[in-house]
Amino acid sequence: MEFEVWPEAIELGHMFADQGYELSLVGGPVRDLLLHRKSHDLDFCSSARPEQFEPILKRFGHDGFWDMGRKFGTLGAMRRRKDGTEVKVEVTTYRSDKYDPDSRKPEVSYGDSLEGDLSRRDFTVNAMALRVPDLEFVDPFGGASDLAKGILRTPVDPRQSFEDDPLRMMRAVRFVAQLGFRIEPDTAEAITDMVDRISIVSAERVRDEITKLLLSERPHEGIEALVDSGLADIVLPEIPALKLEIDEHHRHKDVFEHTLMVLDRAIALETGPDGPVPAPDLTLRLAALLHDIGKPATRRFEPHGKVSFHHHDAVGAKMVRKRLKALRFDHHIISDVSELVNLHLRFHGYVDEPWTDSAVRRYVKDSGHLYERLNRLTRADATTQNKRKALMFSDAMDELEARVKELKEQEDFDAIRPDLNGNEIIEILGIKPGPEVGRAYKHMLDYRLDHGPADHDTAVTELKRWAAEVGLGAE
Repeated sequence: MEFEVWPEAIELGHMFADQGYELSLVGGPVRDLLLHRKSHDLDFCSSARPEQFEPILKRFGHDGFWDMGRKFGTLGAMRRRKDGTEVKVEVTTYRSDKYDPDSRKPEVSYGDSLEGDLSRRDFTVNAMALRVPDLEFVDPFGGASDLAKGILRTPVDPRQSFEDDPLRMMRAVRFVAQLGFRIEPDTAEAITDMVDRISIVSAERVRDEITKLLLSERPHEGIEALVDSGLADIVLPEIPALKLEIDEHHRHKDVFEHTLMVLDRAIALETGPDGPVPAPDLTLRLAALLHDIGKPATRRFEPHGKVSFHHHDAVGAKMVRKRLKALRFDHHIISDVSELVNLHLRFHGYVDEPWTDSAVRRYVKDSGHLYERLNRLTRADATTQNKRKALMFSDAMDELEARVKELKEQEDFDAIRPDLNGNEIIEILGIKPGPEVGRAYKHMLDYRLDHGPADHDTAVTELKRWAAEVGLGAE
């Protein structure tokens, strides 16, 4: 078997061999070699202990060195190539870990062989190695064959593997999304039988796997695997809950299948790096996945066999906030995704009756920096098979976007402010700073959005009229 190997890997192999130590390229980089993929992060394992290979790595990585993983036997280094690209390497001493059944953190113990180290890895496709500098291919568990077949299988008994490290179950469904592989039946059965073990894994690690899955090339397949395995029932229960039974007259869609379709369509609407929503966009993909999770809680069976989901947008937004917070997503992701879910039905009234300019301004102002994502989510959500309705919806959205562009040429929406500021409101109404000023400010902003710019006298007249109506102002 021939390999076109990174010259840095060969060089580092010689440096280790000169000191009498074994070094092998392992894991993802070996898998990527067989898949003809490029990688700039190289993982190695070695017979040497960290204190023995630390000076070697410091000589090799003249542009960077780190030792955050020292307690796990891992050190890293980085060097910059002449073309400006970087290559990062991490070297770990052969491991033979033992796991506490109540924790996924291993009790680190060093091993004495490459084959033993490979046996503790997650899947056979990641349990291959390439000894350097000799380029001897080592594949004790048939990883190359599984790679060719597109199969995910554990090197040892899957139950033992997932008992040792339950996060491997999440990694399995993530690899379905990233590599397009299928999970081998015994491995899939073990995941289904052991899903409860995922509860000992931290929310942050689960979040990271979900994020990688969604940012992959095939998130649709990954979400299906997550649900089929039973893992979603624990880590993202709102998604399998979308599998609402279809009524006998088929008067409403299966919400789960609809959601996957919306996810696919939203991804297709992402842009290149210079566009407004560069691919892959986690915020848009999360919003597409979660936009209808309020439907099960709001489903009502109406007369004549109809089904309604009134206010599922607002209910869903609250559910999104709760779930993403539990998964420890960043606060800005939580805020943006929940707001997209809250607004995802906002456009629908435009199809029946085009809005006034003031309504268009309000739509853009309310969506703020999410405007481009909201439009893409809205378009993706229009999955009707009725060609006439689909064309009407698309035309209406095209028209709205054209109007927004035209209005933005007239004024900067982001800079829209009331015609009176807070100090002027205080002086005109004779009130003290506090909540009343905020109420008045909001009214004047609404007035500005509805009527466009007003001169000072008109704005003062409107403020006084509103204040008298609500009983606000100096007595």
